Amino acid sequence: MPSLNLAIARLLNTGTDNFAIWVVKAPYPSGYVLRDCVWPVELTQVWQEWQQMFADHSHLDTSPNLTSQKINPLPIDSISPPSSQTTSPYSSRLMQYLGMNLWRWVFDGQILGSLERSRGIAMGQHTRLRFRLEIRDPDLIAFPWEIMQREPGQSAMSLSPDLLFSRTSTEVDPLPYLRTDQALSILLVLGHDQNLQLKQEAAILQQTLADPPVGGNSQIYAPCTVNQLIQPTPQELIQELETKAYNVFFYAGHGLPDPDGGLLFLQPECALNGIELAQVLTRTGVKLAVFNACWGAQPAFSNHQAIAASSLAEVLIRHGVPAVLGMRDKIADHESHSFIQAFTEALRSHKPIDEAVALARQELLTLYKFNQPAWTLPVLYLHPDFNGELIKAVDEGITELPDTAIPDIGSPFTASLRSLSSGKTWLLRYGVTRIGRTKDNDIVIPEPSVSKRHAEIFCRNTLTDATLMRTYYLQDFSTYGTTWFLSPNGWQQILREEVPLKSGMQLKFGSARGDIWEFIIKDS
Repeated sequence: MPSLNLAIARLLNTGTDNFAIWVVKAPYPSGYVLRDCVWPVELTQVWQEWQQMFADHSHLDTSPNLTSQKINPLPIDSISPPSSQTTSPYSSRLMQYLGMNLWRWVFDGQILGSLERSRGIAMGQHTRLRFRLEIRDPDLIAFPWEIMQREPGQSAMSLSPDLLFSRTSTEVDPLPYLRTDQALSILLVLGHDQNLQLKQEAAILQQTLADPPVGGNSQIYAPCTVNQLIQPTPQELIQELETKAYNVFFYAGHGLPDPDGGLLFLQPECALNGIELAQVLTRTGVKLAVFNACWGAQPAFSNHQAIAASSLAEVLIRHGVPAVLGMRDKIADHESHSFIQAFTEALRSHKPIDEAVALARQELLTLYKFNQPAWTLPVLYLHPDFNGELIKAVDEGITELPDTAIPDIGSPFTASLRSLSSGKTWLLRYGVTRIGRTKDNDIVIPEPSVSKRHAEIFCRNTLTDATLMRTYYLQDFSTYGTTWFLSPNGWQQILREEVPLKSGMQLKFGSARGDIWEFIIKDS
């Protein structure tokens, strides 16, 4: 999927209201453009108006730290705010007006040209454009960039049918090795919150996350398991994550801004900050962290100044967590439950994370109206090297294997591959096992003579007289055809071909003098 990444940063040596906007990544060579611009006073004014209108949802002064300029009345002359502002046409106009002003400030000149050509490339490939926005100035983090829209009547960017919107950061640690999963495995953590009935909330969330979707073909949905911890200690939380059984971490409870990535209150007097949480999430293979807590996507403030890289979402992304979903502001429980249900259903139907967020955001807009802030509150951050894929469809057949030796498993039929030099054994489940030099393979052989994608072992089922027979095959994909098996006539080279495997067959990958591997089938 083609991707366009944009960055916005303040120019520190030219005045407080001067910014640079440039393309960090584009799907074509000449798309890397840059422009300098000045922050318009009108944007400050409409943002302040937004904050006043949605006062129930914002308690921080998050206006950008800009030079004082004369502010004129907003040019929304035909509509004046009535007494019930947030349910009026005025709030819709204000939502639209802020969105269009943000768009016009960002997408001007060559930046707009790069977006339009990137969209055309995606359209030509019959896919969507993945758009990622990096806000490097902490004073602009709080703005609802997700509502940017070009003209009245057009979709906001985060709702666009031909574009997938997320935020990102390029100042990140590398992605850890990511397992290939075919099911959602969620750790649901309920922390302290005096406004929540924890057991009741846990039951609601568990049902929302794990229940099969209503209607449709349930076979297209991936399985989903949910394990919950209610007010755990940090040690209990870490111990559960260390099982490496989860690809989704979900937190609901009280949260506060903090310079070290926010504070999550697991218990009334026991908080965990974002930096501490990031270490265990990246180490244990969690792909997606979701926070139903206030200010998860907001920076901390000191003396009315936003602190750079202090929001929970930013801190986790910077430490290598692939995807983080936080709330820009307070979200009501019923809005949150609606979002979570639609989001989880989209994930279980094998949608990438940014597409699942877009679908769930559309659900919020439909249920709670365009002129309400609910649909603007979820903020998704994606690591710049992450493609957004949480789970694969079953028919893609990728098998996840342990990275250490495994004990014998008492199943009726098991196949495995064992290294005769190290003694380690890798279990082969039904599907495809990829073997190669790089970490995106199921079995990694870090030898120079082994190709990045060297070989695959896969299983075929045949039905003979009502008896199911499984046969494993080895196929060579190496650059120079350097896959070997031991035949009665000695080591024989496999040249881009497919050979059936029998229990006890010995194999080599790469050099003919390399390690010997044994294919084993146990049928009990």
